[in-house]
Amino acid sequence: MKNTGKKLKNSLCFLLIFLMALTGCDSDTEIKPNAKEIADISPAAGFLAAQVEKTRGFIAGPIENGQKVSDYAYVYDNAVALMALAEAGADWHVQRLADAFVFAQEHDRLFRDGRLRNAYTGGNPKSDSGRSITGGKVTIRLPGFWEKGRWQEDYYMVSTSTGNMAWVMLALCKAAERAMPEKKEEYIQAAMRAADFVLTLKDKKGGFTGGYEGWDETQIKARHKSTEHNIDLISAFRCLAKAVAEKNAGKAEEYRAAAEHAKEFVLSMYDPKLHCFYAGTEADGITLSKGVYPLDTNSLAILALEEMKEKEEIIAFAEENMMVGGGFDFSAGDLDGIWNEGTAQMALCYHQLEKNEKYEAVLRYLKTQLSPDGSIPAADRDGVSTGFTVSGAEVLWEYHNTQSIGATAWYALAKMKANPLR
Repeated sequence: MKNTGKKLKNSLCFLLIFLMALTGCDSDTEIKPNAKEIADISPAAGFLAAQVEKTRGFIAGPIENGQKVSDYAYVYDNAVALMALAEAGADWHVQRLADAFVFAQEHDRLFRDGRLRNAYTGGNPKSDSGRSITGGKVTIRLPGFWEKGRWQEDYYMVSTSTGNMAWVMLALCKAAERAMPEKKEEYIQAAMRAADFVLTLKDKKGGFTGGYEGWDETQIKARHKSTEHNIDLISAFRCLAKAVAEKNAGKAEEYRAAAEHAKEFVLSMYDPKLHCFYAGTEADGITLSKGVYPLDTNSLAILALEEMKEKEEIIAFAEENMMVGGGFDFSAGDLDGIWNEGTAQMALCYHQLEKNEKYEAVLRYLKTQLSPDGSIPAADRDGVSTGFTVSGAEVLWEYHNTQSIGATAWYALAKMKANPLR
């Protein structure tokens, strides 16, 4: 009887330890620095930190009147948030987001090739609300909703975008820089798995294709190529090559070559007469997509490519064709509002080029967008057009005057003068 009780006690202890490990339970140690302390460095970074302290994982948004409107946590937003938090010295928060990325990569319900989906359910993916059991295995829960008695998932959310993968690579490399040795290796390995997946998207005609679209077994390869995605990949592959060079020279060389492959494509998208970058190519991988001239293909190129000589001309193109009041629209065209994320990117471009007066002017505008909680909205008004449609739907892609994790993270980076692409 005594032995049975001892065995039962040991089993219960083991189960408790297992559950704590699985759910990522935090110890009772005080979080240092905490969100309030981080807010002294940057109100926007303080907001992001406060959200991670609440969720213990992915940040979903937006929040209106203190209530969460959406449970969708976008991978891109969370990756940029991680990088902003790292710049603010928020190592506890950085680890929670990095751990969420690793868990998502390792516990997809179908894929085991290093990819991540475009969005997940907000919160700690290791918790009961963040995971589910599929085929007897623990898997991360994907966002969706019930409609007419059926579970529905969004086409874009369950897809995999190449650009988002690049930002996850960057975020994991940044997390590794600030992590203890064991965690550092874990994050680098996850970044390498993501990178090796992206390598399968390499196009012989130049650059990397857009990823995969659709639901699980019926996913199709996106054949178009995005200039923005490939800009992100230049920085991501360079960063990872540097991180693994000492231990794995062969992989480092492979990643450097991948960065050059992406760079060659990006430079081929530059129009020396207009002094701007095209959005990319159509599905044939050759035909230029000339309908829309996005701001971020130009702002991100300036931030990523230190060696590029045409920065002044690109800035002039953006100012002439996309400036609206104190900020910038998403693209050249109707100039129907200010896109705050891209405007924060332009602030960093001005800082990079030592245009201090313009940098300060853009920051003054962005400060007008600041909410009491430290966040900013995606746009200064509703209905700011992009010129594109939403992936998988014939719906216009627009930005609205609602809280944005991505825009808030970029504002934090701009305020701290931190370029995430170098």
